[in-house]
Amino acid sequence: MLAEKNLDCELHEINLLNKPPEFLEISPIGRVPVFVEEDGTVIWDSTLIAEYLDETYPQPSFYPNTPRSRLECRKWEELADNLGEMIINLWILNLTNNLAPTRQRIKLETSINRLLPIFEQQLTQHQYLLGDEAWTAADVAALCSMGYYSLRLDEDWILQYPNLGNWFNKLHKRDSVNSTIPIPFN
Repeated sequence: MLAEKNLDCELHEINLLNKPPEFLEISPIGRVPVFVEEDGTVIWDSTLIAEYLDETYPQPSFYPNTPRSRLECRKWEELADNLGEMIINLWILNLTNNLAPTRQRIKLETSINRLLPIFEQQLTQHQYLLGDEAWTAADVAALCSMGYYSLRLDEDWILQYPNLGNWFNKLHKRDSVNSTIPIPFN
């Protein structure tokens, strides 16, 4: 969203396995992203950051104007955020070499595999999650989750879910998206 809105920012890398105290001071939940505005306002949680950016810097807009459409956007955004959290938790299991089919692993994999078809179905009907007009905060959230899935765990989902894969690849043609692709590690 920052790139789409042409807002300058300074990025800081955080070691999430060994979180520094200064990071925990600004992010009491201990997660990224965290946004610090020039006036010192601190916002943690990607949804809160997205809403703040869209309200403070309204062009281009990533949230619909009508209450019903905005609700639909938030619902898809929440679904994408939940998917992302499951993907991150599965990756953390992998980091700890906990590759056995534990109850936790099975639950995460089952949940991920239950949500992906929902996104696939929505994209059989529309170019973006909320329609054909423009991408929204819901697409941004889903794109982040799917990008993380590809980076850390698996790219086979693109073959299994062609509409979701086409959507993902199309959005990666945008300079704003392409410029945010992280360098993989471990």
